[in-house]
Amino acid sequence: MEQEQLNELMKARRQKLHQLKEKGIDPFGKKYVASHYSADIIAHFDELENKGVSLAGRLMSIRRHGKATFADLQDYKGRIQLYFRLDQLGEEKYSLIELFDIGDFIGVEGPVFRTKKGEITVAVHDYRFLTKSLRPLPEKWHGLKDIELRYRQRYVDLIVNEKTRQTFIYRSKIIQTMRDVLNEWGFLEMETPIMQPIAGGALARPFITYHNALGINLYLRIATELHLKRLLVGGLDKVYEIGRIFRNEGISPFHNPEFTSVEIYQSYADYEDMMHITENLIYQCAVRVLGKSEVTFQGETFDLTPPWPRSTMIEVVRKYAGVDFSKIDDDAGAVAAAREAGLELERESTWGEILNLFFETYCEEQLRQPIFILDYPIDISPLAKKIESNPRLTYRFEAFIAGKEVANAFTELNDPIDQRERFERQLARREAGDEEAHAMDEDFVTALEYGMPPAGGLGIGIDRIVMILTDNPSIRDVILFPTLKPR
Repeated sequence: MEQEQLNELMKARRQKLHQLKEKGIDPFGKKYVASHYSADIIAHFDELENKGVSLAGRLMSIRRHGKATFADLQDYKGRIQLYFRLDQLGEEKYSLIELFDIGDFIGVEGPVFRTKKGEITVAVHDYRFLTKSLRPLPEKWHGLKDIELRYRQRYVDLIVNEKTRQTFIYRSKIIQTMRDVLNEWGFLEMETPIMQPIAGGALARPFITYHNALGINLYLRIATELHLKRLLVGGLDKVYEIGRIFRNEGISPFHNPEFTSVEIYQSYADYEDMMHITENLIYQCAVRVLGKSEVTFQGETFDLTPPWPRSTMIEVVRKYAGVDFSKIDDDAGAVAAAREAGLELERESTWGEILNLFFETYCEEQLRQPIFILDYPIDISPLAKKIESNPRLTYRFEAFIAGKEVANAFTELNDPIDQRERFERQLARREAGDEEAHAMDEDFVTALEYGMPPAGGLGIGIDRIVMILTDNPSIRDVILFPTLKPR
């Protein structure tokens, strides 16, 4: 029944399309120069009252009252009311309003005034038809039953949902703010390959493609890390890249196979410097884009003002899981603690892997306010420098907000001998069936052999930051075209 009704509505619109053409009107018109956006007219009404303006946009409602018609026009910045009068436009031009549909684009000219009800309005003295909409906008777009349709037809979602439109305006401004701040701090924006012969820089399963001319497999990058660190070898001291990352993993409210990150590397720095960059960069995004340092995400309020508190992974596992890994000496002791806690181990696991399992199981969700968790096990940190006084741990941290990781950083490993040994251990894990273990990257080791200065490196998940700053519960709400299963 709904499809039949839709078909009838579409037929009616196509009939109006033909009527416009018969009257010599191009239903898919030409360039139109607008003097103002709707929001600018409303904001500066005192200056513009009774003065002529021009604006263009989409009709979102039409209310016909015989010799007068009201409509709402939506443009990039908002909505404003239009007022059409027969005695102003003349019979021929006024009669064409019958061919208007909600969703059509028009350009209008006329003075600005305020109605008796107090609504700022443009009195249309002339208009031009710009685009005929051949499909009606959905009347009931909100609600869970339509949520997948919103993701599949984001173009319609942007038309009818103000929150969606504002989210992506904020997203653009957040990314631009990151660029502005990093450039102010003396960092250079770089571009590294998306297709790579070795998928490196993270523990993740890659997407694989094939290059016909070279006859080789290539991998969509799972991180920008190893290429950016090569630039430190080459003498570029402060670099960053904002770009898409691809990981062949599951989909959840906080995971999409294609996402956006910023990775930042600084010579002669360490993970302490990266903590400073992390908290200040996210703080600046909130203050410059939203105008405040406190944000509300899903009913919780978070204060992003630096400095953020710090705690080690061992400390938070002791606090929330009741297990003290500083008193567990070996793999066997860690396995026993896991079994006692009822944790399932999929394969032979090490002390560090089990410490991380306790952390993910008992601690992450407890980390609500912004916090840095420090000193991750070497077993899960193949690119981070180890702590001299406790070589089972590394100078690595992750930042958490609302129980979710938003940043990951190290004091970078720059010892080529140690790095080769780490890669070899990862290679053994790959051969044992771990598809997310790090591949051997001989060229990166060669680069380190030429000498990479001491450095700090950082990756921030931009999509998750946008989720928190715009109060959206799913990563799909902040990615314009999220990955979806085909219909």
